[in-house]
Amino acid sequence: MRSSDLKQHRTINLSPPSLLALGFLGLILIGSLLLMLPIAHQGDISWLQAIFTATSAVTITGLSVVNVGEAYTVFGQIVIMFLLQCGGLGFMTFAILAVMSLAPKMGLKQQVMAQESIGQTSLKKVSFTIKAVFLYSLFFEAIGTLILTLSWLREYPFSEALFYAAFYSVSAFNNGGFSLFPNSLMSFSGQYLITFTISMLYIIGGIGFLVLMDVKQHRRWRKLSTNSKLILSTILGLNLSAFIVLWLLEASNPQTLGLMSLSDQAVNAWFHATVPRSSGFNSLPMEQMSDASTLVTMFLMFIGGGSLSTAGGIKVGTFIIVLISVISFLRREDEIRLFNHSIPEKTTFKALAVVCITAALIVMGFMSLLILEPEHDFLDLLFEAVSAACTVGLTRGITEELQPASLIILMLLMFAGRLGPLTLAYFIATPKKSRIKHPPSEIQIG
Repeated sequence: MRSSDLKQHRTINLSPPSLLALGFLGLILIGSLLLMLPIAHQGDISWLQAIFTATSAVTITGLSVVNVGEAYTVFGQIVIMFLLQCGGLGFMTFAILAVMSLAPKMGLKQQVMAQESIGQTSLKKVSFTIKAVFLYSLFFEAIGTLILTLSWLREYPFSEALFYAAFYSVSAFNNGGFSLFPNSLMSFSGQYLITFTISMLYIIGGIGFLVLMDVKQHRRWRKLSTNSKLILSTILGLNLSAFIVLWLLEASNPQTLGLMSLSDQAVNAWFHATVPRSSGFNSLPMEQMSDASTLVTMFLMFIGGGSLSTAGGIKVGTFIIVLISVISFLRREDEIRLFNHSIPEKTTFKALAVVCITAALIVMGFMSLLILEPEHDFLDLLFEAVSAACTVGLTRGITEELQPASLIILMLLMFAGRLGPLTLAYFIATPKKSRIKHPPSEIQIG
């Protein structure tokens, strides 16, 4: 057998979803091993706790079964920060950057893999997009680190303030939600610069890198792509609507906004209106919020942020496409239009698939939690399932109380949510094309 044939025989051909899944599993395994090292933690840390923390970090969720600031040493916290960065930018991005550093040009197969992993439509733009993702992340994280360092210098020494700032900048921009303080950001609910900086980091990270690139290139609304206009207008509309609704719902609640000044109410209402985009931080006790506010928060978590971003959820583009499709059907319009452009039917089907698969994941996870945790509140368990499947990281305070089997369920939800519903579907069942055309049939709907 020739060497070329032997090399071809030994090559394992993996689809991009399979490679992406294995890459994240590898990162979780490495992160778990590092977190179990004696220099990474203080006191006793079980394997389950280490694996859960690594999974939550790689999937940029933010749920935790231990107090990260107390359970892990500086080395362990650096490991978590590295896992957040890898999970936020994506394993494929780092892998392709490594390949690009070794070879001037990428092969066609590597470009196709990169194209599917980052959602880019043009093969020629793959390398440029990945470089932009890396540079944009460093740029915004550096600005966040600078502002937060200056803010925390009033309370901590320079080295400690710098480390806190770097950790929170990485955690916020990547929508990770990990905090070094036991009560997340509740201690800083009245420090506007800190809460505003962190909120801007996770909002920008949740917009999507393609949109950021489009804004930088054109800088005028009319020149932006239809996708960019859709993402920006939808995120702005959701944020403003949620801000008003949550403020009205919690203004009379003495456990949250009720006892705050008007300015503090506005800042914290804005923070909690934008935080369900996927960041996982909280400046108010989530378990004290009203049921109506909790429902609004779950709805926002389900939607998530923009595509090719560090946010989770079904993505705002998916939400708008489904919404506009329903409106177009009710109006009996021949086509689905958005900013004077028609939306292909395939895009609508894809959006519906994402919604259905994500909803199915949440329902299955929620049912499992109900069976395993009968003593916990119905709403708390539903909130936990939505938070995990949409990789948000918000919790109503029950994560540390869950039994091992429930934590495994949450890890599976986080992993599936980070891979993406469509990627998971392709991973389970590779689509097949049939040459056979079947006759149409009328099915009664509604």
